[in-house]
Amino acid sequence: MNDFLQGLIEAFRLLVTLDQDLVEITLRSLQVSLTAVLIATAIGAPLGSWLAVTRFRGRRQAIACINALMGLPPVVVGLFVYLLFSRSGPFGVLGLLFTPTAMIIAQVFIATPLVVSISHQGLRELWAQYHDLLISLNTSKRQRMTTLIWDGRRALLTAALAGFGRAIGEVGAIMIVGGNIDQATRVLTTAIALETSKGNFSLALGLGIILILLAIAVNLAIHNLLRTERASLW
Repeated sequence: MNDFLQGLIEAFRLLVTLDQDLVEITLRSLQVSLTAVLIATAIGAPLGSWLAVTRFRGRRQAIACINALMGLPPVVVGLFVYLLFSRSGPFGVLGLLFTPTAMIIAQVFIATPLVVSISHQGLRELWAQYHDLLISLNTSKRQRMTTLIWDGRRALLTAALAGFGRAIGEVGAIMIVGGNIDQATRVLTTAIALETSKGNFSLALGLGIILILLAIAVNLAIHNLLRTERASLW
């Protein structure tokens, strides 16, 4: 209980004083996770829409595989990305290992299956409502997908926010590919892991509270910006 109170006090102190290190790693956390989620959504939304409107052999197996990949172990993703961009890997010449770019790539691999699966679930229900109308209008597959993406944007927002939650809280993969380098690749989750290993539990808990507040703040900001609940007020 004492550690928890000290953590609250430490979090309050860091927020009030706008600690320079805290601001830096917070901004880096946002940069990495938001970029990864934008890329994952750009991939996942069209793929989820395509799976909703397309029938092909092995479709159920493909959806099952995507759903299974939602639980992909982050450390395995980190190892895979590490091997891709290590000096002996196929993309080692790019020199991306232990950079924010490598961290973004790892988070894209982690977030994309989640975005695809949630997008598909929401757009599949919408497709059931629109199926007859869009077929009768003789629309192309691309037009059907575009219609579903536009009218299902709230479901896609939910998918994107779920992907952001998975990305912002990730530590295993980005520790492997980022290295937790001070003023270079350190983010909130890796800073928490570092402070915990040093026995500095109050600071680690304070950073954890700030991470939770940051995730809540981003979700509230996006919902408020897009006014997703306005329709329910009338």
